[in-house]
Amino acid sequence: MNEASSMTLPMKHGKQEDGALNLDGTAYHRTDFPGIPEGWHYLDTAATAQKAQPVLDAIARAYGPDYATVHRGVYERSANMTLAYEAARGRIAGFLNAASENEIVLTSGATDSINLVAQSWGSANIGEGDRIMLSVLEHHSNIVPWQLLAERVGAHIDVAPLTPDGQIDLDAMEAMLTEQHKLVALAHVSNVLGSLLDVKRAAGLAHKVGAKLLLDGCQAAPRVPVDVQEIGCDFYVFSAHKIYGPTGIGALWAPYEILDAMPPWKGGGSMIDRVSFDGTTYAPPPGRFEAGTPHIAGVVGLDAAIQYVETIGLDAISAHENAILATAREALGAIEGVRLFGPDNGMGILSFAVGDVHPHDIATILDESGVAIRAGHHCAQPLMEHLGVPATARASFGIYSGAEDVAALVRGVERVRKIFG
Repeated sequence: MNEASSMTLPMKHGKQEDGALNLDGTAYHRTDFPGIPEGWHYLDTAATAQKAQPVLDAIARAYGPDYATVHRGVYERSANMTLAYEAARGRIAGFLNAASENEIVLTSGATDSINLVAQSWGSANIGEGDRIMLSVLEHHSNIVPWQLLAERVGAHIDVAPLTPDGQIDLDAMEAMLTEQHKLVALAHVSNVLGSLLDVKRAAGLAHKVGAKLLLDGCQAAPRVPVDVQEIGCDFYVFSAHKIYGPTGIGALWAPYEILDAMPPWKGGGSMIDRVSFDGTTYAPPPGRFEAGTPHIAGVVGLDAAIQYVETIGLDAISAHENAILATAREALGAIEGVRLFGPDNGMGILSFAVGDVHPHDIATILDESGVAIRAGHHCAQPLMEHLGVPATARASFGIYSGAEDVAALVRGVERVRKIFG
């Protein structure tokens, strides 16, 4: 890239001297997000996060004055874009504390990453009679790929229960695990309950029986520091759009020796060493798993999003969201007829019900007051069945959330009660 399009982020507000985020009515960094107009309360960050202006600027440059293909051109702009593209891979590696950028596979998102592991590693390592351990609270993207694999090879799926406050019951899971289990796949943070998994213990339990551990980090990566080496997991996946980046891009991390032993999943350009009609040889990881022209601007946007988050600091973001969540739980919990789901110390996510009012009606009435929440099963139908409800209303917070958002949410829920009696 040229100097005018350097990827260094222009931080408009910068970090406060004490490193904390404002908790008053003017949320810290709110003005960095042009998608949140004055008077609109965006509480659907767990579904997809709004984009900071530096991220939008980086994507615009990538599609504009810096645009060229990567890994193919010898002309200067293509070479510069390739450098920026691979620098983004390095930044992702640093974000997860991977040992090398060669342990980062760029995918279309967490769903694509999980399917890659299931179809490549899973097909090579899981067979008839083997077992896969999931949990009740998993997102459909961490259920269906394993069901497809299990049906194809004759494996079995076990489901770990939850504790009364909505966390994966690791004591129960430990009792269920056997040497037949080849994989444990769990959410680092629940997208419905906000419950935070004890990932180091989960890794220890999986490895004790010789199983690998895959962590769905979609809701964790934007909220807590992730150190894959300290955790000791074997696969980690996340999506850019949950971390204030663009849609259509995500990453898979795995130790290089695991990736190197995995066969290709998708065939096409870039993932090859040499192609002939007599046979094809494949590129080493991560290129082996990146067939076709990549989402170049998406990768650049993810790089910018990680820079943005790291400038603020994940510890500060976590503290801010936890404080907002605590305020919201206390306020909604004081309203008659409101039922809260999940642990008190959930990570920035609050699912709730208002009497027998359907969550879609709750969301519609809130929308009339300029409050945007999610309503439905949140791609977690087994969890809804466990909770005994068809769906929930869900408010989820982010960098840009403030006390005024909680106040608007509370006013909206009180209005729901008045309308439905």
